[in-house]
Amino acid sequence: MSSGLRKGLTSYGDAGFSLFLRKAFIKAMGYSDDALERPIVGITNTYSDYNPCHGNVPQIIEAAKRGVMLSGAMPFVFPTISIAESFAHPTSMYLRNLMAMDTEEMIRAQPMDSVIVIGGCDKTLPAQVMAAISADLPTVVIPVGPMVVGHHKGEVLGACTDCRRLWAKYRAGDIDDAEIEAVNGRLAPSVGTCMVMGTASTMACMIEAMGLSLPMSATIPAPHAERFRLAEASGKVAAEMAKAKGPKPSELLTPASFRNAQVVLQAIGGSTNGLIHLTAMAHRSPHRLDLEAFDQLGREVPVLVDLKPSGEHYMEHFHHAGGVPKLLAQLGDLVDLDAKTVTGQTLRDVVADAEEVPGQDAIRPRDNPIKSEGGLAILHGNLAPRGAVIKQSAASPKLLQHTGRAVVFESVEDMTLRVDDPDLDVTADDVLVLRNAGPKGAPGMPEAGYLPIPKKLARGGTKDMVRISDARMSGTAFGTIVLHITPESAVGGPLALVKNGDMIRLDVGKRSIELLVDAAELERRGAALKPAAAPDEARRGYAWLFNETILQADEGCDFDFMQRTGKG
Repeated sequence: MSSGLRKGLTSYGDAGFSLFLRKAFIKAMGYSDDALERPIVGITNTYSDYNPCHGNVPQIIEAAKRGVMLSGAMPFVFPTISIAESFAHPTSMYLRNLMAMDTEEMIRAQPMDSVIVIGGCDKTLPAQVMAAISADLPTVVIPVGPMVVGHHKGEVLGACTDCRRLWAKYRAGDIDDAEIEAVNGRLAPSVGTCMVMGTASTMACMIEAMGLSLPMSATIPAPHAERFRLAEASGKVAAEMAKAKGPKPSELLTPASFRNAQVVLQAIGGSTNGLIHLTAMAHRSPHRLDLEAFDQLGREVPVLVDLKPSGEHYMEHFHHAGGVPKLLAQLGDLVDLDAKTVTGQTLRDVVADAEEVPGQDAIRPRDNPIKSEGGLAILHGNLAPRGAVIKQSAASPKLLQHTGRAVVFESVEDMTLRVDDPDLDVTADDVLVLRNAGPKGAPGMPEAGYLPIPKKLARGGTKDMVRISDARMSGTAFGTIVLHITPESAVGGPLALVKNGDMIRLDVGKRSIELLVDAAELERRGAALKPAAAPDEARRGYAWLFNETILQADEGCDFDFMQRTGKG
C-alpha cells in the first residue's frame, strides 16, 4: 500500500512522472527530501475571522505540528470551510453537510497517512467526524475547547445559557439598555466554544467517549496552556497512527462506542442537537441509532454532570472535577469500558487514570444525580409519528404534563412579526407552535425552537411555556420545548395540520405528544393541504442539492446519497 507523498498520485498516465511532478512543486515550499520521505499527517485548518470559537486554532495547529514532528512524521496543514453558529446564514446546520463533504474530499484528494481534525462550534465537529467515518483514514479529533467564564455584578456568566436568560429579563423589562449592553461585553470573555453544555461541548464529550480524541480533550478551556499540550500529544498520536496505518474510525466506532456516546449524551444533560449529529455519524457507518433504544437509555442513565442549562456549573468546573474520564468512572457499568481509543488504550485504562478531586460537585455519583433520568426523551404521537425530542432536564417540571390551546406561527418570520403583538390571543397555559422551520421548510432547521415568551406574558412574570416545532434549539437553551417533530410540516407532516385553538397534550412520562383532534378531521385537513413550494433559491447550486436530498431529523439530516445503506 502506498503511503506518504506517493499516496493518491494525480493521474497523468505515468505514475513515475506524477511523483516527480509532485515532488518538484512541493520543493518550491522549501521541503527537503528527508522531510518528504516521512509519513504525512494532514491537519485541518478551520480558522476564520468569522469564527471566534476557533480563535485558538492557529496555536493548536502549531502545537499539533510540533507533536507530529517530534514523532518523526511530517505535518501538512490544509484549509476547509469553517462554520460559526452566530455568523452562518440561514443557519449553521444548513452548511454542516457541505463541510462534511469538503473535509471528506480533501482527505481523499491529498496525500496523508492520518489526519487531525480541529473543530468546535458547533456543527464543525460532527461534520468532521462524518467525513472521517466516510473517508476511513486514521483520525484524531482535537476540539478547540470551551471559553472561560465571564462575570457581571458578582455573578458568573456563560454563553449562551445566560445570554438567553438575561435577554429574557431584558424583554420582560427587568434589565435596561445600559445593563444589557454591559452584559453583552462580558458573556464571551475568551475564544472557544460556549462554556455551558451546549452542542459544541456535547459533541466534544461524546467524541471523547467514542475514543476519537485524547482523554480530557472535551473540557480543557480554550485559552489554557493545557489545551496546547494536548494538541502536541494529539500530534504524536496521529504520527504513530500514520506509521501503523491505524486504528481507522471503522475499527473504533463499534456498536459499543456509539452506545457509550448515547449514555454520555444522557448523563451530561447534552444538547438535543447531539442526537441529530450522532445519528448522522452512525448512519455514515454500518451501524444505526435506534430512537427507542436511546429513549430507554434515558430512563436508565441519570444526569450526573451539574452544568447549565440542566444544572449550575460551567465547563471549566467540569474539567477541574476530572472531565469525561471521571464521568465515565461514575457511570461504571452503564458504559462499555473495553471500547478502544485512538491512543491504543481502552476506556478502562482511561478511567483508571481519572483524577479524584476531593470536594468537587460538578460530577455527581450515581446515587446522588442531578436528575434521576437522562437529559433527553423521545416522544411519539399523532403529531410526531417518527418522533420528537425534549430536553427534559432543562424543562419546567410542572409543564412535563400539560394540555393547552395551540397558538400557531406559520414560519420563523411570522413568529418574529406577531409574537410580541399586544393583541396576540395567547395565555401562559397555551402551547406555542412553530412550523415550516424543519430541515427542508426553513431551510436548514434553524435554532428557532426556543420560541420567545410573548412580551406581554414575559412582563407579567411568565418564564416558561410549552413550545413545539419542527426546528432545533441551541444546546445552551432551556425550557419545556418539544423539537425535531418528524416528519416536518414542509413535507406534509401532521404539524402542518394544526389550527389555532386546537388542544395539544404533552405527557413526557408517557413519552407522548398528541393533537386532540379526531382522525377524520385530520384526514380532511390533510386532503386540503397544498404541497409546500420550493423557494426560488433552491433552483441551483448547493441550495438545490440541499432541498432535493436532505433527510429528516430521525435520519440525522444528512443528504440521502451520503449515508451507508445497511450493514456490511
